[in-house]
Amino acid sequence: MKYRSVFDIIGPIMIGPSSSHTAGAARIGRVARSLFEREPKWASISFYGSFAKTYKGHGTDVAIVGGLLDFDTFDENIKSSLKIAKNKGMNITFIEEDAVADHPNTARVIIGDEKGQLELVGISIGGGKIEIIELNGFQLKLSGNHPAVLIAHNDRYGAIAAVANIFAKYQINIGHMEVSRKEKGKLALMTIEVDQNIHDKVLEELKALPNILQVMKIVE
Repeated sequence: MKYRSVFDIIGPIMIGPSSSHTAGAARIGRVARSLFEREPKWASISFYGSFAKTYKGHGTDVAIVGGLLDFDTFDENIKSSLKIAKNKGMNITFIEEDAVADHPNTARVIIGDEKGQLELVGISIGGGKIEIIELNGFQLKLSGNHPAVLIAHNDRYGAIAAVANIFAKYQINIGHMEVSRKEKGKLALMTIEVDQNIHDKVLEELKALPNILQVMKIVE
């Protein structure tokens, strides 16, 4: 079930002509920014399918950069996001991909700075809603519409249970959880969507657990 109410179908309050091509793109960019935990110095953005064909006319490029600048869908600054990014010294590259993606509104976002980089693939599924389907090579399913934590960890016995125990300790209800791994016994990624915002104290306890390598938070 993708939609919970008629307002999900109508779409969010937003700047731009299209909930799928503008609001959804802004949310994809903002999730990337949230996971990167800082403003990137550069971005390479690849558009597929309908995004690739119409991104200039529908403002998809403006919206996704606005998200990278941490602007919400209704922020008037989105209209000037390309200029703002340029003034900040952010180097932006747009690529129109010919490859056929599984979803027509697909964007691959690679952002970085001197400290590191992050790569994700997001799709805009309509009404301003999105799904993040790939992060740094891991397959996942993240809506971006709920508070969430992504936890990179060693694929070891007890790692998932230890994380679940922390959430139970603080009475945080898990709405959706999945685990992705590239190879048995190597690196893995937990994707956990919850019903309430997660305090920093919880994040610190998660980071201190054995076999936990990185904890990333997305706020709603």
